[in-house]
Amino acid sequence: MSNLIADWRDRPTHRRVWSLAAPMILSNISVPLVALVDSTVVGHLPHAHQLGAVAVGASLYTFLAWAMGFLRMGSTGFAAQAAGRGDGAALRQILLQGLLLAMGLAILLGTLGVPLSGVALHFMQPSAELDQLTREFFHTRLFGLPAALASYALVGWFLGTQNARAPLAILLSTNLVNIALNLWFVLGLDWGVVGAARASVIAEWTGALIGLFMTRKALRAYPGHIAWAALALWQSWRPLLAVNRDIFIRSLALQSVFFLITVQGARLGDATVAANALLLNGLLLTAHALDGLAHAVEALCGHAIGARDREALRRSLVVACGWSLLASVGFALLFLFAGHLFIEMQTDIQSVRDTAFLYLPYLAVLPLIAVWSYLLDGLFIGATRAREMRNGMLLTLILLLPFAWALRGLGNHGLWITFLLFMLLRSLTLGAFAWYLRKQDSWLNG
Repeated sequence: MSNLIADWRDRPTHRRVWSLAAPMILSNISVPLVALVDSTVVGHLPHAHQLGAVAVGASLYTFLAWAMGFLRMGSTGFAAQAAGRGDGAALRQILLQGLLLAMGLAILLGTLGVPLSGVALHFMQPSAELDQLTREFFHTRLFGLPAALASYALVGWFLGTQNARAPLAILLSTNLVNIALNLWFVLGLDWGVVGAARASVIAEWTGALIGLFMTRKALRAYPGHIAWAALALWQSWRPLLAVNRDIFIRSLALQSVFFLITVQGARLGDATVAANALLLNGLLLTAHALDGLAHAVEALCGHAIGARDREALRRSLVVACGWSLLASVGFALLFLFAGHLFIEMQTDIQSVRDTAFLYLPYLAVLPLIAVWSYLLDGLFIGATRAREMRNGMLLTLILLLPFAWALRGLGNHGLWITFLLFMLLRSLTLGAFAWYLRKQDSWLNG
């Protein structure tokens, strides 16, 4: 206990954590604010199926894009460790490999996205109006996929070098442009649901180009040259691809859970799928804010592991954990006492409001349960321990299945209880893996 108190009182660690976390929280919060603006703007159009189309279409796009989240997470761990070693050549290689992977995957997913979305909508069984608008929204969003994936790689790489200002510039420019264009296209030009998609595409390309421009200045702090010949060798790609493979499997499983919530909600009616989307916006707001502290854990722990600094690793975890717990309590109280205002801000469709109000207590509980998995993700990413992340997620899904089956008769209540159990099991399994690695002294010596 005395060690924990001493670690918490270490002011330099607080400064290091917040120098990374503060700009990332600011930029991260702008991400769910875009979803909130989408919901608020489209939610004040006349029909529930218009809001539902944005919810379902965005869910389809997010499933594709966020499944590629390894482009950010894999880059962060390797870049952080390379920065800890002062290896400028490795940093250049990691950046280029991340961007090449992003372009290749964008082409592949863009090709597969249209037929796969048709299959997904067939299983959702939406109304005819919802189906048509969802397809229009999703097909338009695909034009922004290359830029979105490139931004993942860029943000991850910048975080690994402990540069939080560049991700702030990328994400804020992306999301502020998105918000401004959303208001103009949907309300000003009356382009409706498709206008919201067009705004997102332009914004994603804006952010990616800004990020590319900023890499040149960032690399000056780490002298070195790209080993072009190494890019043609499988051995130079193998570590990154192995980590990315495991993070991909983990991210795919995670996104499948969120996607299935949308699928089941769509089967329960347009008002339910729209209400669930508004509530999940609250989770996104919480997750992206807490992820700012998790990103600090990624960069600081990765740097400490690269430098073999056990004390810095422990102190970074203690300080980030304390602030994350305080923030999660704040979000829980916010949704408990101001949740109705949060829903009313997003839509004036009374049927959607009434449905969302029923499930607000679940949203209030979520931050207290989910906070631990966000922090542990940061530790595992910084340590490039992707295999344990993958195994933890798969174990979570296996443990969850009996509960999901038993609760299926409770409708949307059963859906939300299952989701809470998912977040709890996710934290417990990651915690068990972290404890095992600590017992084996494998964080620094693995």
